Amino acid sequence: MNQRKRPTLAGWHAVILHRPHPAVDALQRQLEALHIHVRVVWPQLLETDVDADVVFFDADMGHDGQFPWPAGHAPMPVIALIGSEAPGRIEWALSQGSNAHLLKPIGSTGAYSALLIAAHAYENARAQEDDIRSLEGRLRQRPVVVRAVVKLMQECGEDEASAMKRLRAFAMTWRITVEEAAEAICNNDGRTLTGA
Repeated sequence: MNQRKRPTLAGWHAVILHRPHPAVDALQRQLEALHIHVRVVWPQLLETDVDADVVFFDADMGHDGQFPWPAGHAPMPVIALIGSEAPGRIEWALSQGSNAHLLKPIGSTGAYSALLIAAHAYENARAQEDDIRSLEGRLRQRPVVVRAVVKLMQECGEDEASAMKRLRAFAMTWRITVEEAAEAICNNDGRTLTGA
């Protein structure tokens, strides 16, 4: 099983987007006990809040437009504070990209596990987005790979498998991706096509 390093929470900056409420006081006490700097705001986040390490938000009274980023694209882990289990409220919290949640009323525990779960979920989501972007980029470059293979077949008198093998060898020699090597070959950037 892949062991991840637990985030060091001490020194984090947390923003709680919630109207004044005993739940906020309880959460603030928990976070401060973890040596997390806390700021409580309502009714919306500021542009400077994009620098926070984590945002807790009220799923019960929350609404669109409270965040300075598009729904579902928070630049940090976000944790929903849920008191009402109304389906519409939960759907809205999920649409905001909630990585974890805490049920209200908030007592003396729960924040630590919510923070770890949210940080883990956020990291996984970002890694998946990066992988998807990388794969989409490689997919967009596939026509260039095909053109490079055809060019190698014509210039070197090779079959498709040999031309692809030669393209991979160029990429390894030049220490670039296959797609970048294909682009270099198609653009005749001065690299020799003889031997890799």
